[in-house]
Amino acid sequence: MKQTLVLLFLFAMTLLVQAQGPVATAQTAVSYQQIDNLPYVASGDAYRAERCKLDVYYPEAGLTDCPVVVWFHGGGLTGGEKFIPEQLKNAGYVVIAPNYRLIPNVSIDACIDDAAAAVAWAFGHATEYGGDPGKVFVTGHSAGGYLTAMIGLDRGWLQAYGIEADSIRGLVPFSPQVISHFAYRHANGLGYTQPTIDRFAPLYHIRQDCPPLVLITGDGELELLGRYEECAYLWRMMQIIGHPQTKIYELDGYSHNTMYIPAFHILHQWIRTLTGQKPIF
Repeated sequence: MKQTLVLLFLFAMTLLVQAQGPVATAQTAVSYQQIDNLPYVASGDAYRAERCKLDVYYPEAGLTDCPVVVWFHGGGLTGGEKFIPEQLKNAGYVVIAPNYRLIPNVSIDACIDDAAAAVAWAFGHATEYGGDPGKVFVTGHSAGGYLTAMIGLDRGWLQAYGIEADSIRGLVPFSPQVISHFAYRHANGLGYTQPTIDRFAPLYHIRQDCPPLVLITGDGELELLGRYEECAYLWRMMQIIGHPQTKIYELDGYSHNTMYIPAFHILHQWIRTLTGQKPIF
């Protein structure tokens, strides 16, 4: 069901989340550590070795079996750099932020393959940092949302690394492209407003048994190139095939570049819900 959120409420709740994280408990005393530039692939050319690194932000002591949040940066698959969002810090999570190779240096399948390799690394290394591999959430903004949806809906990318996509506890893409990505279409001579749906479109891979899927976009009137309408169509198709848990949120008054701030509040609530905790409103 489309859920339109009230602007002032979201703004207030976003300030609350930023101030204290999603859980106002003794966990505020927990200290966190960050390790940067860990390689997540063992082989490849110089460009892959340069880009296939990730940062890990984790609780030093006192917390175990934490949710693991893999955050993919945006940038249209042609730019951008990994970072740990402030809204995910001090929140009781292990946060993993990967870089990935970029178009036009590589084709789109390399971008998606890197995303799958990074998520597989998260499953394999979660416990080393206090995380629970049974609570892996994948999220990201824009191009990062596209990668989130691709590896969650198309099982093949993670299967190549020995991981079942359905092991992901939740997919929460922020303003994702769900038709074939515009950078891929542009590289093949198509305009940004010429839509295609092929194997590089999350929409192409809809299935009834994928992990819970929470789609978050900005205001339909302010979003990038019909991004809300794309996600609304994906939501509708998931309803038609009977997927048990696909949600969509349109954030009124927020553009593509500003929607990610209130979207973190929704992410926090779904992490709590899908890990059996009571949401904080």
